[in-house]
Amino acid sequence: MANKRVFVSFDFDHDKVVKEFVIGQSKLPDSPFTVVDTSLKEAAPEATWQEKARLAIKRSDVVMVMVGRYTHRAPGVLKEVKMARDEGKPIFQVIGYKDGDYTAVPNAGRLYRWSWPTLKKLLA
Repeated sequence: MANKRVFVSFDFDHDKVVKEFVIGQSKLPDSPFTVVDTSLKEAAPEATWQEKARLAIKRSDVVMVMVGRYTHRAPGVLKEVKMARDEGKPIFQVIGYKDGDYTAVPNAGRLYRWSWPTLKKLLA
């Protein structure tokens, strides 16, 4: 069975490191997923960014929101969640850090603690 194609949404201003960790896990030999694309990587005109994000979300099988302290109010994440909903993509959230209290992103699915067994189960 082919790996699931995942679009990773994250707060670009605060949580780039969690995106790198997810990409690293996607490259493990027993990974059931590949990262199709991630949130905005560089400054881009609004229209261009939204178009590229929507196309990447369309190519994905599932959208994973990596949650940090401010993700629930990150404008780009909120737009990507809406795009995922508009495209009918399954979506879930993963807390990107070990400690702390985190607020779920509105309308972005269930919130999970991050562990390799959990990711493998969710993306199998």
